[in-house]
Amino acid sequence: MSAQPTPLAIVGVGKIARDQHIPTIAASDAFTLAATVTRHNTLPDVPNYGSIAELVAGQPKVRAIAICTPPRGRIALIRDAVAHGLDILLEKPPAATVTEAEAIVAAIAGSDSVLHVTWHSREAAAVEPARAWLQDRRIARVTVSWREDVRVWHPGQEWIWEPGIGVFDPGINALSILTRILPHPLSLARATLAFPANKAAPIAADLVLDDGTDAAIAVGFDFDQRGPQTWDIAIQTDDGVLTLTAGGSAMAVDGVTQAVPDEPEYARLYARFAELIATRQSDTDLQPFRLVADAYLLGVRREVAAFDWNG
Repeated sequence: MSAQPTPLAIVGVGKIARDQHIPTIAASDAFTLAATVTRHNTLPDVPNYGSIAELVAGQPKVRAIAICTPPRGRIALIRDAVAHGLDILLEKPPAATVTEAEAIVAAIAGSDSVLHVTWHSREAAAVEPARAWLQDRRIARVTVSWREDVRVWHPGQEWIWEPGIGVFDPGINALSILTRILPHPLSLARATLAFPANKAAPIAADLVLDDGTDAAIAVGFDFDQRGPQTWDIAIQTDDGVLTLTAGGSAMAVDGVTQAVPDEPEYARLYARFAELIATRQSDTDLQPFRLVADAYLLGVRREVAAFDWNG
C-alpha cells in the first residue's frame, strides 16, 4: 500500500506560487495542498490562515510548508515553523542577507524539522548529466549569458528592486547551476554592477569567478533583455565544449544534442523534498547566495538610466 501524500501549506501566494508550486503540488503523488498562509491573494476552496500558528491550530494534519514569500523577514516564519515541528521547503533566494540565511540554517540544527533550501534551476533536466560529463575533464573557459526581461517575469513587482535583489533574482539561478556542475569550489574575483538611477538593486551585472585553477569564468546578467530571453552556459574543456541552454533544460556537446530526463524542474524539486522528509535530512547549501553577497561587497557600481516598467 502506497504512503498517503503529505498535507502541505503554501506560505505566500504570489506569482511563483501560482506559476510553479500550486500546479506542481496538484500533480504530485507525494504532497497535497491543504491550506495557505497569506494576507493577500487567497485561493478559492483552500483554507487560508493569517499565521503559521493559526494554520497548525486549524489544520493539525499539515506537516510541511513551502515558503514562497519575498525573502525579507523569513527567519520569523522559519522559527514559527520549527516551533510547530513543520518540515520546510524554502523558495530561493533563502533570505535577504547572509546573516539571516545562516540564522535560518542554525534554527534547523538541533530541531526535528527538515529544511530544503531550494535552488530550482539545479533541478533542470540537463544539470546532473552536465555535472557527470564534466567530472573528469579539465575546464578552460566558462561563459554564462543569463538575460531576461523583468517586465515579463515580475510585472509590476516592486519588491524585486529591494536592496540585494534586482538582476540577482534570476542570476542566482545560474550561480546555483555553476556551483553544482563545476568540480571545484567557486569564489568571486571581481564584479561590476549596473544600478538604474531610480532603483536600489542592479539591473545588470558582470562577474569574474575563480575556481582555483587557470579556468576563465565570466558571468553576464541582464534584467532588461528585450526580445529572445537567454539562459545559457558554455564550458570549453580539454575534451569538447559543453553547452547548457534554456536555463539548464537542454544540453549539447560539440553542438550535438544530448539526451536528458524529461521531467519539469519543480516536479524534481518536490520529489527531492519528499526524499529529504522520508530520510529526515536537510539540504541547506548557501553557496550561490554567498557569491551574490560577495558581488555586492566587491562590485564596482555604475549608474545607468532610470528604470521604467512601461519602457
